[in-house]
Amino acid sequence: MAGGRGARLHPLTAGRSKAAVLFGGKYRLIDFALSNFINSNIYAVYVLTQFMSQSLLNHIKMAWQFGSVVSDHFVIPVPAQMQVGEKWYQGTADAIYQNINLIQSFNPDVVAIFGADHVYRMDIQQMVDFHFEKNAKVTVAVNPQPLNQAREMGVVQTNGNSRVVNFTEKPENPTPMESDPTKALVSMGNYLFDPKFLVEVLIKDALKETEHDFGKVILPSVIGKETVYAYNFQDNKVPGENPHAPSYWKDVGTIDSFYEANMDLRSVFPAFNLYNTKWPIRTISYGDPPAKFAVDEFVDEGKALSSIVSEGCIVSGGRVFNSILAPNIYVDSRAHVENSIVLSWSRVGKRAKVRRAIIDKYVNIPDDTMIGYNLEEDKKRFHVTDSGIVVIPKNYSFA
Repeated sequence: MAGGRGARLHPLTAGRSKAAVLFGGKYRLIDFALSNFINSNIYAVYVLTQFMSQSLLNHIKMAWQFGSVVSDHFVIPVPAQMQVGEKWYQGTADAIYQNINLIQSFNPDVVAIFGADHVYRMDIQQMVDFHFEKNAKVTVAVNPQPLNQAREMGVVQTNGNSRVVNFTEKPENPTPMESDPTKALVSMGNYLFDPKFLVEVLIKDALKETEHDFGKVILPSVIGKETVYAYNFQDNKVPGENPHAPSYWKDVGTIDSFYEANMDLRSVFPAFNLYNTKWPIRTISYGDPPAKFAVDEFVDEGKALSSIVSEGCIVSGGRVFNSILAPNIYVDSRAHVENSIVLSWSRVGKRAKVRRAIIDKYVNIPDDTMIGYNLEEDKKRFHVTDSGIVVIPKNYSFA
């Protein structure tokens, strides 16, 4: 499911879908879900798109094509086509209903419906095994989250056998877990369905005036009537990960969570490790040259500390600290970039200072510019979150 508008990630989603937002230097958000499927030996994947999908379609075409030798190995983008009426997708369930022909023609053993905008590693085959062991009609992937964050998600309650007994979308007062009253069990937005049952419930839902949403309508309507189970994401064990550490999952639905998830990558022992070669996060490689660090002739700089610096970057007499540089960033003489994310093909001019900022693609920050040091001034030109993160949109001109 890659059709989300991503309004809470604006302005990063001003010209791209949420799933196409760049993350971690060289990736797009959809790469995490697709990598999980491929690493789990699940090779038949349809990507449903809708809003501002061009950059996402280009990325899938260039990064996720298998060839035509094996017919059931594919990653195929499916734009909204209005196959069952002249309406765009009205909700997550309606998006699947409008493409119900894909399920019927492929005749799968199980249908996995996953979001394309979360950061995590998951062996989906383990969830599939759980689904069949329970003889479930529906299996929901769940994860414990702090109560204040659970208010923005679907909260799940289970009995002692992992069977779902209640599902509430974005409750004001989430029901805490019995084992940990500081947390609630929330849906990750990842579902497994028995194909025949899924087709039946989608057709019934389509005939009614509802919001046509899995979390708001479909799941609450079948709980107590059908076998709906919760698969605990913390039970999922991925090769190369610390089996004793909590499994990492981040919903990057807001600017603050997007910023925090990027910052989680930088430390010596990161909460999410990009360097796990046993479960790689795959993406496209453009063949850019290696990153380069040059000492300025007038000042002994040209370095990056506690940072991720992608290919094609040149740090020429500047200083980068606690930051992430996407490919082809130029940091000029005596410029300082701190606690920031700079996306591709941007430049930080001489003596410019950038702090706690997200700089989107193709932005040229002029010499001596200060970003993130005077938030009241920054608010006159840019989006600034309540926590003080400055976001400069793609192609912004300082002229």
